[in-house]
Amino acid sequence: MNKQSIQIALAYMSVVIGGGFASGQEVLQFFTGYGLIGIAGTLVSGLMFAFLGMQIARMSSKMQANSHKEVLYSLFGARIGWVVDVVLSFFLYGVGVVMLAGSGSIFAQQYDMPPLFGGVLMTVLVMVTLCMNVKRIIDLISAVMPFLLAMVLIITTYSIFSYNAPVETLDAVARENNETVSGNWFVGALLYASFNIAVGFPMLAVIGGMTQQPKAAAVGGILGGLGLGVLILLLNIGLFANINQLQGIEMPSLALAGRISPMLSVVMSLALVCMVYSTAVGMFFAFSARFAKPETRRFKVTSAVAVCVGLALSLGGFSKLVGTVYPLLGYVGFALILAIAFSWVRGRSSAKALKAELDAAS
Repeated sequence: MNKQSIQIALAYMSVVIGGGFASGQEVLQFFTGYGLIGIAGTLVSGLMFAFLGMQIARMSSKMQANSHKEVLYSLFGARIGWVVDVVLSFFLYGVGVVMLAGSGSIFAQQYDMPPLFGGVLMTVLVMVTLCMNVKRIIDLISAVMPFLLAMVLIITTYSIFSYNAPVETLDAVARENNETVSGNWFVGALLYASFNIAVGFPMLAVIGGMTQQPKAAAVGGILGGLGLGVLILLLNIGLFANINQLQGIEMPSLALAGRISPMLSVVMSLALVCMVYSTAVGMFFAFSARFAKPETRRFKVTSAVAVCVGLALSLGGFSKLVGTVYPLLGYVGFALILAIAFSWVRGRSSAKALKAELDAAS
């Protein structure tokens, strides 16, 4: 394992684990709302993250891809790839809008400030960051991850051991009082992995393309995927253990932190802002890169306009946007998963055929 593998893993995790995950709202709607069986869903998603992350990173490294479009065209062909790229770009823009709404919810819940304040603050931070070069953006996103990891581990560990209701009661409350993205836990798990792969795909493809060692890129994808699975599992258990005290809350993990200590709640709010920031940067970067070359004046103008329009759209509310945009993006992501799986099967078949020819020749 080398430095490149670790950087890919951390960047992969940071882009996927944004405000929706860190706030607990994603996990609540995709896993916890199904009750105990939601734990099985987190395992399904974690394994999918590892496999898909490995394939995307390895493919882009072999191609030395400069853009996710190159990988898309390789998977789907030029015509269908273009269609998928356009649809994906606009859904990623929707995730960026959700992040701006999430920033507003953090400041409203923690500091009793108008949601617009948090949205405007995040808009300014994202616009400034997108004026930097690509490598600095990737370094910033990777640096945020250890901070959030420590916070999630502290809060979930405490929450798991401090539950105050029978498991049967918690299971009933989780299933009866929370909205889920689907009527079936397995479909919910597939949708979660699907939409997050769609979210992480553009940045993961770019990072993988910057790595000249396909094996190292693949290891980074696997590590990042497994790390995501562990974090989802821990947060899901922590939310489930306290689900009877989290009804109607926009930022469940922030509420859990407040139960431990007011100071920890403040620190967690800062961690949430950091993760909302990292995902917002990744999403608006991917969207703007679809229309302009990064680091050019046109790119900066496109980014500024896109983020400002996103601020206006974010006024629809965080939890409502999570429950609407993310499942729809999940269905789009299914096309990506099928194409990646087909590419993997085709690659293995070609390798076996080549090995058979070599064995026959010898």
